[in-house]
Amino acid sequence: MQRPDWAPETIDIERPSVARMYDYYLGGSHNFAADRAAARAMVEAVPEAPLMAQANRAFLRRAVQFLADSGVRQFLDIGSGIPTVGNVHEIAQRIDPEARVVYVDVDPVAVAHSQEILAGNDRAAVVQEDLRRPEAILRHPDVLGLLDFSQPVAVMIVAVLHFIPDADRPEEILRTLRAALAPGSYLVMSQASDDGRAGTGERAEAERVYRRTDNRLFIRSRAELSALFAGFELVDPGVVWVPQWRPDAPEQAENAAQAVFMGGVGRLGG
Repeated sequence: MQRPDWAPETIDIERPSVARMYDYYLGGSHNFAADRAAARAMVEAVPEAPLMAQANRAFLRRAVQFLADSGVRQFLDIGSGIPTVGNVHEIAQRIDPEARVVYVDVDPVAVAHSQEILAGNDRAAVVQEDLRRPEAILRHPDVLGLLDFSQPVAVMIVAVLHFIPDADRPEEILRTLRAALAPGSYLVMSQASDDGRAGTGERAEAERVYRRTDNRLFIRSRAELSALFAGFELVDPGVVWVPQWRPDAPEQAENAAQAVFMGGVGRLGG
C-alpha cells in the first residue's frame, strides 16, 4: 500500500485505527484502505454506524455551544480524533475569539492534521497523549501554556470511553482530571451503549470488528456511564441518547436509541 505524503512514517497503515475509522464515518478523507475495510465491516454489522458518528458529532457541537453560552472559555478535548468541520475551537471561537482549546489524541495522524489546521491559531494547540495517562496530559507544557486550571475548564471525552476497559480504571482517570479542575468546570462525555438494543447481535459483531484495531470496544449502560460523572452535577436532561441532549428541534430526538451513543454534561460545584 502506498503511503500518502501526509502520513507519518511511524504509523502502521495496514492496521485500522479507530480515529481514522471515525473520520471515514464522518465523510473525511484522512483514512487508509485498512481503515475503510474495517469501517465497512462495521457498517455491514451495524448499518446505522455513520449516523451514530454524525449524531455524536452533533452532540459535541451542542455541548460546546451550551458551555460557551454558559461562560466557559477553556476547553480540553481528550481523544479529539482527526479534525473535521465543526471542531471544538471552531465552535467556541465563533462565540468568543478569545476562547482557548487544547486537543489531545494518541493517534499521530490526528495530531499531525490538527497541527496543520491550528497553524497560526495561538489560542489552540494539540498534544499527542493518551487518556489513560491523565497526569501526563495535565502537566504537559502545551496544556499548561494555554489553559489556566485556576479558572473553569470544560473537559471533553466524547466517543472515547468505550475504548477504555474497566481494567484501566476509568473512574480513577476521571477522578484525577476532576481533582485538577476549578469549581464551575464541566465534564462532557459520551460512549457507545446497547441499552434497549440487547438481543440484536450488533454488540458481538461490533466488538469483533474493533478487535482488528489497537482499541477493543467496551460497551457500557446508562447507569455505568452516569456513575462515571461522580463528583459532577449532571446538567438537564442528564445522561441520555445523544440526540435527546438538548436537540435543536424536537423531531431530532425521535428514534434516539438508533444513535447508540449516550452522553451527558456535568458541572463541578464548590
